[in-house]
Amino acid sequence: SWLFWQMGSAPILGGGFGHFYAYAPEKYQYPIDRYTMEVKRQLDVLNRHLENNTYLCGNEYTIADMAVHPWYGALVLNKVYDAAEFISAHEYEHVLRWANALMARPAVRRGLMVNRTWGNEAGQLHERHDASDFELKTADKL
Repeated sequence: SWLFWQMGSAPILGGGFGHFYAYAPEKYQYPIDRYTMEVKRQLDVLNRHLENNTYLCGNEYTIADMAVHPWYGALVLNKVYDAAEFISAHEYEHVLRWANALMARPAVRRGLMVNRTWGNEAGQLHERHDASDFELKTADKL
């Protein structure tokens, strides 16, 4: 059910909040406020669930965590939209704990490098064909 939650919630975060807060050529207060409140409601849902769960599906890391983290984990860790302060991310302590725990996983850190074309070149891996690509072919070594 958390995969379905992500599919229904992420468009509000990316297409609604992200667009009006970060990308819209003209800033209108109503859509920013409207989507901010919905994103905060979604973060509250996650926070309440993660208060009693290590991961979204209990004590095991699953595909649900992999699907939700790039949206909501990145948001509270201020990795998208530069909005963590604006949405008061510090208030969602269980979401922050979960997001930081996922970012501590070596496989998550490696996965975030693949096909990345922005940021520090040492954090980019434009193609991946073998595990050794992470040591040999990051963008700063091409």
